[in-house]
Amino acid sequence: MSFDETRLAPHLPHPATIEAYGKGGFRFAGMSHRGSLLCLPDGIWAWPVARPEDVTEATFAPVFARAEAIGVFLIGSGRDVWTVPAALRMRFHELKLNVETTRTGTAVSTYNILLGEGRRVAAALIAVE
Repeated sequence: MSFDETRLAPHLPHPATIEAYGKGGFRFAGMSHRGSLLCLPDGIWAWPVARPEDVTEATFAPVFARAEAIGVFLIGSGRDVWTVPAALRMRFHELKLNVETTRTGTAVSTYNILLGEGRRVAAALIAVE
């Protein structure tokens, strides 16, 4: 599964707090989205990942392309705890990206706090039912 930015536009062209999550999606900036999200410095994007097993280097390509603008990268892995595979962890390390993986609910809370503090935060959030 890949993420082709050239064919997609962000749902929102700037960062925003996540107002709610669950029922297979998210609410932010008065909008709702069904499915997973990438919350990046230049906007909020649909993310074609439904479970941690779908994560690949290609699905993180937009994150890697913006690595210099990101201080902390959060991965919300759904309802279960997930460990980033060694090869991906090495890629984050090479790019000097601090990555933290938690359940989606915790990642949403942390993302909102760090965004509110003006930190350079981004998140990949897997939707939960």
